[in-house]
Amino acid sequence: MSPPLDSTRFEQIRASGDLPSPKGTALAVIRLTRQQDVSTAELARVIGADPAFVGRLIKAANGLVALNRRPVASVHEALMVLGLPAVRTMVLGFSLLSHYRRGACQAFDYNRFWSSSLARALAAQVFAERTRAAPADELFAVGLLGSVGELALATLYPADYAAVLEAASKPGAASLLELEQERFAMDQCELTGAMLEDWGLPRIFIDAVAQARDPEGTHLAEGSRSRRILQVLAAARGVAEICVSDDKAARTMLAARLFADAPRLGIERECIVADCERISSLWVEWGGMLQLQQPRAPRFAELFEQVEAGPGSAAAAGARAAPAVRPRNPVQLPVTPSQAEAASGEGGAHPQRALIVDDEPRTRAGLRAVLEQVHYEVHEAGDGREGMELALELQPQIMILDWKLPELDGPDLVRALRQTRIGQAIYMILLTRSDDDEHLVAAFEAGADDFIAKPLRPRVLAARLRAGQRVVRLQQEVEREHEEIRHFASQLAVTNRRLHEAALTDALTGFPNRRYAIDRIQQEWSAAQRWGRPLSCMIIDLDNFKQINDTHGHDVGDEVLRSAADALRGALRGQDVVCRTGGDEFLAICPETDLPHALSCAERLRNALDKLSLQAGDARVAISASIGVAMREHWMPDVDALMKQADLGAYLAKQKGRNRVATVQKTGDAGGVDAAAD
Repeated sequence: MSPPLDSTRFEQIRASGDLPSPKGTALAVIRLTRQQDVSTAELARVIGADPAFVGRLIKAANGLVALNRRPVASVHEALMVLGLPAVRTMVLGFSLLSHYRRGACQAFDYNRFWSSSLARALAAQVFAERTRAAPADELFAVGLLGSVGELALATLYPADYAAVLEAASKPGAASLLELEQERFAMDQCELTGAMLEDWGLPRIFIDAVAQARDPEGTHLAEGSRSRRILQVLAAARGVAEICVSDDKAARTMLAARLFADAPRLGIERECIVADCERISSLWVEWGGMLQLQQPRAPRFAELFEQVEAGPGSAAAAGARAAPAVRPRNPVQLPVTPSQAEAASGEGGAHPQRALIVDDEPRTRAGLRAVLEQVHYEVHEAGDGREGMELALELQPQIMILDWKLPELDGPDLVRALRQTRIGQAIYMILLTRSDDDEHLVAAFEAGADDFIAKPLRPRVLAARLRAGQRVVRLQQEVEREHEEIRHFASQLAVTNRRLHEAALTDALTGFPNRRYAIDRIQQEWSAAQRWGRPLSCMIIDLDNFKQINDTHGHDVGDEVLRSAADALRGALRGQDVVCRTGGDEFLAICPETDLPHALSCAERLRNALDKLSLQAGDARVAISASIGVAMREHWMPDVDALMKQADLGAYLAKQKGRNRVATVQKTGDAGGVDAAAD
């Protein structure tokens, strides 16, 4: 489990303005749902302004209603079925899917990312309905956003992340998360957690998402709601991997693992087959609605039959040890306009895109002929609503649109597009039958760049297009310069984060230093206070360290510290944080850990250190530690009181002969020590 991303670092990333974020209607919905007194009618009115969101929310709601109930047919009904928390998160996920279905990182398969996210969302929903681990609509939204940190890295650092993906695909390479940490001083899991927290998702979901990659290493109590949510999300991740995998052997191994884990979910084997078949069917339906290019849907019934037929086969036997299969065969999707044009230049391999929006087929044919003569890739739309959708999807360099259009007329379409980031870069030409001054002023005030009077004159149109091309090329030059500045700024941000990490890291042991320890335990104290969770800490004091330094020298002392750090690192749990706070002193922070579990963990640490010894010349140097343990109690005013209580425990352990674990317990509020435990 990756540690949380430092709040200061996340604020710096968010301030760059390039982090994936909700746009337009989604942003308005999220702002509304943060108000305590928002009405369903007001929310329905805002959502109703975007037909795409309406269709998706209604479909999501219909996936949750009982079979004998009348289908949901309106936004208002969908809101009643889903509830505000789920609607807020769903709208956020759909907004990101709409605006980040392609991007500048050419090694990142955007289509595969969203296809996998959709499968994970649907699987989480279906399994939640079966297990009642959490509201199915909320887990749908959590599943959709569960890997958003990966998309964020591809968006923030397109060139660098492409290099990381290339490196991860090579045989014998380090894991993707390790390569991300090395390049960016953070990984996608850390960034996912920070983004979900920033968007206001409940902590219980954020923690489950963080551990879904490695559910075996979780510290969550068996049978707890948190553990059930984690199991649902981990199983949903497995289903998504099966859906997007194009390797038959890998699919079989993943299916064997999922089949074996079904009892942990509390799902009968026969039911898991039916559920997965339903997920596959929903995945195909949703993929078509969201315009995703999906591989052939897996036939889960056949996969499970293969597993059942050969329980001793290599596939079934290797299922438990098989890693998560994520083949990377990137699909070359369109990139941002500036990069496409930078690659193409004059007459390059990727022609500029033009979009014609006109309801008259004859006019569209005439415009297409002229545009194709100057080597444009031409697309057409017959009404304003379709033109809006195609413009946002294709990101054309030039649009030619008629003044009067069905659904949404030309000036209104121009105004709507100018409010989007994509639409601001499009050169728009309005077709009009009138050239009087008022008409033309209205065209330019709507945001059009030029106009052409009907009937069309091919030579005039070609001249206007050449003028438009000059403007587009200038915009692309500016965008390329901005891209270089953004790239430089991103490199500088990574360098700053590395320097920040270096300032918070002990060079000898590789553990965080005292400065980090104080900040981190304060964060955990605040979280424990807010959510009513236990928090423990340990003071680990190496025994006789000064004597070792004086007798054998500082080189041996340094080696003792390094060996002790390695032993502590191997014995601690995934969620615990160890810091070196002094010469021979370490602080272990144990979130969501009560005193009995902390004492058990401390004894494991003491035992790991006690087994160590070093050769110093002709002498053997024994290593041991006295460990003081304390848990946050109601009488403690602040984090200093918690650390002082752990320090008293370490002092007690040394008094009792060293190489032991101790805790000092206080049972009253009047002050003083009432009990001491060894």
